[in-house]
Amino acid sequence: MSFLGKLFGQGPSPVGPPQPAATVRAAILAVNRPMAPFQVRPGNADEAELVAEWKLVDAGWYEIFAKAHLEKAFKVLMRLDEAAHEVRSVDQEWSVEWRAGIPQMSLAASIFRGQQTSIEFGKAYGFTEKLTLGEIYNYRFTTKELKEPLQKAVAAHGWRWRPVAFGKL
Repeated sequence: MSFLGKLFGQGPSPVGPPQPAATVRAAILAVNRPMAPFQVRPGNADEAELVAEWKLVDAGWYEIFAKAHLEKAFKVLMRLDEAAHEVRSVDQEWSVEWRAGIPQMSLAASIFRGQQTSIEFGKAYGFTEKLTLGEIYNYRFTTKELKEPLQKAVAAHGWRWRPVAFGKL
């Protein structure tokens, strides 16, 4: 695999003859585990055929004279191309943070769509929603932990993982 393939998560080379799309779809959905921090689910017609989603943070807390909230998620949107025997994927990350209090209100949002390789972690302490001092959020995330099992499931069934940065999924 090329350097760019490793960098953008092209995944391992296909192993064996290509299996039917229904078998590949079932293998991708089988990546779900009860203790996994992410969920793989069927998508809708507008979004994608399959979606792997990791909700990184969904936390609310109190500041002096204000209430705040942070929500952050990472998704891998997938579409199966049976003619080419490949799973096309695009990454999507979004976060929303807001604060409401005296004398101000603020809202910040960010969205990313393309291919991403990252390692993130965060921890914050403050007044929880129960008005006690404590840990507000604590997370660790790496795109590899989400993408690698999906890529292996695809390759094991003779299909290629095709990252898409620009254009249609």
